[in-house]
Amino acid sequence: MTTSPETEATSAIPATSATTNDVPAFGWSGYAERVNGRFAMVGFAAILLVEAISGDTFLSWAGFVG
Repeated sequence: MTTSPETEATSAIPATSATTNDVPAFGWSGYAERVNGRFAMVGFAAILLVEAISGDTFLSWAGFVG
């Protein structure tokens, strides 16, 4: 069974992310930085939610400030 050149070319292309054209990779890559930024936004939203529900600042809620 032989494969066509088109099949060989498409099998060599790495899979990209669902939301960008970046190839998922570890280390200092654009993809890793984008994912890190998204997790930071989720964490920041969670802190705002904790402050809204508890009525206290996050630092005092976490016990860092008396």
